[in-house]
Amino acid sequence: MKAVILFIALLTSSVVTYSQTTYSKETLEKIKEVENNITGNIILNNEKPRTIPEQMKLYNVKGMSIAVIQDHKIAWAKAYGWADESEKRPMTTETLFEPGSISKSLNAVGILKLAQDKKVDLYTDINTYLKSWKFPYDSLSKGKKITLAEILSHNAGLTVHGFPGHNINGSVPTVYQVLDGKTPAVTPAVRSEFEPGLKYQYSGGGTTISQVILTDITGKAYDEWMYKNVLKPIGMTHSSYTIPNSKSNPNRYASAYYPDGSPVLNKFHVYPEQAAAGLWMTPSDLCNYIIDMQLAYQGKKSKVLTPEMVKLHLTPYNNGPAAMGTFIQDLDGAKYFEHGAGNDGFCGQFYASLDEGYGVVIFLNTEDGSLLYDVISSVAKAYNWKNFYHEPQKKDLENGPVVIPEFILEKYKGIYLFEDQWASVEEKDGESRFYTDGRSAKMYFTSTTRFINREFKAEKEFYTDEEGNVIGYTRQVEGKAFPNAIKILNPDTLHLNVNDLGNIGWYLMERKETKKALPYFKRAVELYPDDLNAKMNLAHAYLFDTNYPSAIAIYKAHPKELIRPEYTWEEGIKNDFIYFREHHYDTKGFDQVFEELKLEKPKGY
Repeated sequence: MKAVILFIALLTSSVVTYSQTTYSKETLEKIKEVENNITGNIILNNEKPRTIPEQMKLYNVKGMSIAVIQDHKIAWAKAYGWADESEKRPMTTETLFEPGSISKSLNAVGILKLAQDKKVDLYTDINTYLKSWKFPYDSLSKGKKITLAEILSHNAGLTVHGFPGHNINGSVPTVYQVLDGKTPAVTPAVRSEFEPGLKYQYSGGGTTISQVILTDITGKAYDEWMYKNVLKPIGMTHSSYTIPNSKSNPNRYASAYYPDGSPVLNKFHVYPEQAAAGLWMTPSDLCNYIIDMQLAYQGKKSKVLTPEMVKLHLTPYNNGPAAMGTFIQDLDGAKYFEHGAGNDGFCGQFYASLDEGYGVVIFLNTEDGSLLYDVISSVAKAYNWKNFYHEPQKKDLENGPVVIPEFILEKYKGIYLFEDQWASVEEKDGESRFYTDGRSAKMYFTSTTRFINREFKAEKEFYTDEEGNVIGYTRQVEGKAFPNAIKILNPDTLHLNVNDLGNIGWYLMERKETKKALPYFKRAVELYPDDLNAKMNLAHAYLFDTNYPSAIAIYKAHPKELIRPEYTWEEGIKNDFIYFREHHYDTKGFDQVFEELKLEKPKGY
């Protein structure tokens, strides 16, 4: 009866929590301290800290799972919210997440184990070990050979930062199609961008090459070898690189959500790039890896790696930010190793001390990682992490945020340029919001022209020309002035690169402001007439603006042309259609496009 009552209570709470372990009074007090001390970067008018559930609601996070390490042990683990909101399935500490790039840390452990077993040399040409596929060197590598050490530390000079996932019921590429950029892969081929060893450049593409090396050397499936030789020995017994399929138990996995709270189609995406993004895991499992590395760094025996290999895993390579599989931060002498992660509908982060026995792992089933750092900061404060926690700024708004008349707010709306970046002032859900670099933040006005955000440190103030037109805003951080942001008044005269023009256009189109997006797409085509991506963006905008004749004219003009090697115009149409379906656009207009072009819709859509 008690279990039934607990389950009912979970389902009736607005943000559910779940924990399977009974903790000591001291630990429960620490949990409470972490849960009730969420502040963010800024405190307004001496407001009280928020709770984890309150902050989850603020950021539209459906579910969260956390595990905290103290004295080289898992001090506690807890889950909050929903693993699947529509099913009213609570998040648990055993729910599996696919947060993404933390997969690279465990992949590195696997490659380092091959090195310690003398199966590979970390400093030898990767083509020595590649059998089923060879890396095609060209002039960009300047005659230098790529090594596994460079791949694991992102010093190989390779392309393809990261990967979009694939519909579990759709066409999933092989790892070789991914490496060569062949359909149904949607990313370019993994190739040299500059000579290896020159500098750090993050490359999930390079990690995928290491995945092929592991399978070629061992003769085993990647997921099977990694579980037997890395995950299981470390204690990550709930975790797996196995790609789920329609027969997998759906209750094991968290469902994924976009930042606006809408669900990822068919619950979550899958990744054939297992080493780079495909590890399903729990925070507690990942803590076992962290603890093993911490103890080994202190001189104790690792369950997988020798001290030499642990050192490579936890020491910066080539004076860069990355070691072989982790990132290292030195905070005034306090050293931490960490890795962040982000897949479609998921994100995560771990931080752990190198010299002390503490750390934290947090996973969310959303792409917006804002909550991660708020909670990590609370953990760092509660457990007194060395040189980590910083008190939030306190902003006194005197009589509270100033209410701005609608006619003035309307003048502030628009796109602004600053320091090779762009930002937007918009209205969303009845609030004035500031957007930049993928993050949307509520605007708190301290006067009729000045505003601040919790998520960004800069205090900004709009300014006008002699005729009273808003033409930009100033930027100050703790009294230090930064270059002004300039408002775009006429997109037709812009001289931005094609990617920025496209990104602004897509941003506006995603907000159903297609008419405002059109000038940016048109300008991109005007400035870059040979760029087929720019032309396709314009065709999409015409289609969503119900200007079918203009859209179909562009779609028909380039049917057999290559957008890039191994990637045709028609494949581009199909993959963009997939994106629109995945992100809940009204795609009825594409029915006529596919019919008129005699194209089959992608499998699963």
